[in-house]
Amino acid sequence: MCTTTSFRVIKADILRRISGGEWPPGSLLPNELALAREFGAARATVSRAMRELVDDGIVERKRKAGTRVRPVPLRQVRLDIPLVRVEVEAQGSSYRYALVSSETVPAPNWLRARLDLRQGAEMLHLVCLHLSDGHPYQLEDRWINLGAVPQAEQADFSTLGPSEWLSRQMPFSDIEISFSASAAEAEQARQLSCAVGDPLFRIERQTFWEGRPITFVRMVYRCGHRLIARY
Repeated sequence: MCTTTSFRVIKADILRRISGGEWPPGSLLPNELALAREFGAARATVSRAMRELVDDGIVERKRKAGTRVRPVPLRQVRLDIPLVRVEVEAQGSSYRYALVSSETVPAPNWLRARLDLRQGAEMLHLVCLHLSDGHPYQLEDRWINLGAVPQAEQADFSTLGPSEWLSRQMPFSDIEISFSASAAEAEQARQLSCAVGDPLFRIERQTFWEGRPITFVRMVYRCGHRLIARY
């Protein structure tokens, strides 16, 4: 008979056995049915514990080959994607937002290729400035696919940033992020109060819902910005 053993208890016990040497690196773990019988738990509970161990990089699962303890744990970098307001306020600073420009235009060729959009796909193009204690913090250049989020065309972005608005309106199933350094262009220098050619930190992010492109955003930060990752 199944008990109320939780997936956390099962996960902790498996970790104890791995760290204690009962299941050393490279060893094959019992299958889910065997573990379910041992712990007196439902197979779905065991499966969730195993998924978390896979996500944590402790074990690896291969179809028809079973689950093995990784020879070397896989350390995964986890990046928070906070709202800019939350990011600024978490630093103890005062946040302010300004909409620089807004227009509805056909997707330019470079964006069509990047997001695999059809010819003539309508996009809402927004340029926004985020400030910290009155100083420029981030310049946001965002494109929203109106074919996927038509309500964005009527939204008021004069007081609410598109990131916050999208987080309330549309989920995403996939995300792609790239990081790079770039030299400040004239408009970027003007908005971020720096000199043309100054090195800036840039993040580009595109999100999708079940394969359908939602938005593309290029975020350029003021000089000296640092990104901190945890792993």
